[in-house]
Amino acid sequence: MEKFQRSKYYSVCLVSSIILNLFFFINLYVGDKWKELSWSHRAAAEAEAVASLSCSGHGRAYLDGLFLDGKPVCECNTCFGGPDCSEFSPGCPADANSGDPLFLEPFWMQHAASSAILVAGWHRMSYIFSDHSYISQELEKHVRKFHAIARNAVTAGRYIVFGSGSTQLLNAAVYALSQENSSSPARVVASIPYYPFYKIQTDYFRSVDFEFQGDTSSWKNTSDVSENVIEFVTSPNNPDGQLKKAVLQGPSVKTIHDHAYYWPHFTAIPTPADEDLMIFTISKLTGHAGSRFGWALIKNEAVYQRMLVYMSMSEMGVSRDTQLRTLKLLKVVLEGEGREIFDFAFKTMRSRWEKLSQTLSMSKRFSIQNIAPQYCTFFQKVRGPSPAFAWLKCEKEEDKDCSTVLRAANIIGREGSMFTADNHYVRLSLLKSQDDFDLLLHRLNKLVSGEDGVKTM
Repeated sequence: MEKFQRSKYYSVCLVSSIILNLFFFINLYVGDKWKELSWSHRAAAEAEAVASLSCSGHGRAYLDGLFLDGKPVCECNTCFGGPDCSEFSPGCPADANSGDPLFLEPFWMQHAASSAILVAGWHRMSYIFSDHSYISQELEKHVRKFHAIARNAVTAGRYIVFGSGSTQLLNAAVYALSQENSSSPARVVASIPYYPFYKIQTDYFRSVDFEFQGDTSSWKNTSDVSENVIEFVTSPNNPDGQLKKAVLQGPSVKTIHDHAYYWPHFTAIPTPADEDLMIFTISKLTGHAGSRFGWALIKNEAVYQRMLVYMSMSEMGVSRDTQLRTLKLLKVVLEGEGREIFDFAFKTMRSRWEKLSQTLSMSKRFSIQNIAPQYCTFFQKVRGPSPAFAWLKCEKEEDKDCSTVLRAANIIGREGSMFTADNHYVRLSLLKSQDDFDLLLHRLNKLVSGEDGVKTM
């Protein structure tokens, strides 16, 4: 009995010793860290308090959003309202017009801790980095690394320029490729259907050095090779998701390759892009369209220098806060060699495409584009389509304005004429929130089921 009591005593002492040592360890290491982080506690608490509002799963509250009586207000998804976004408006139209990439929001909610960032009030107050540039060298390194993992672009031997989204870089590229003091402006062209901003932005700046000249095909057989021509090549194409190549050739032809959607969740990656001037954007990679960050990969040093001049004159580089957030996001997606975000995004987009295709396959009035399965070097297998947009066509001759037909069914799309195409076509965005897609699919199902001879599923 005495032996047992003594053994019990020693056991209690051992456990007490372990607990005491653990207490001192936590106090020494973790305790000091909490003391070091004392100035950030309030900011972290504010962020957590706002993010914790569920808004019924149909909206979000934001730190920079409205506050009522000191409390954050929910900003509701389309067709939802009320204080907690729980009230659905049944007559609300399904808005498939914009390319807002909100489908990736659930991914970032699953990675709330690793993607969060807290910035000191004195972070990067200078105009420039310590190397006197406007570009974070660490971010540039991560951009190159991510392209290598995604296998979608060659970065070796390329210069990198950052911009406020791809939009700014598109015009910077046109400026850099046009010739100063030329007897005639550079002719800027694109193949129909093309992203409308190419024309809108080129016309808006009205430079004497370049002007928009419309469809590439009108220049395909031209005999005047002395004309300086700048061709926009969008691959995958916006609006129809097709992989494209340059149409024009010759010593006076320069090409801008817009690869905003050239990521494994939107298209198969048959081979890394290897063109002279390529433009990408964070909005279609991680979904953070509001951060306004893009980059260009440039082979020619003279073109690179002219783009740097443009960026310097227009805004003295991209916001340092934006660069910091982009760096954080890339670090998160690099943790799993890109597999996690690309798997999530591809499965989401593929599911949406398959559901839409199934609905429209029952229709004699509507059709969507055909995208053939293709081998993808990232997934290392043949994979089916998962485009960002449906390029829907009204097949009946009398449906000359397809967007009007859809509006009658309470569906908002972007008419074909916006892309210099026939108005028998309408672009429908598949990028928005799950609420948006579910409503779009519901309205299309209802529209198709109303056709003569169509059996509902």
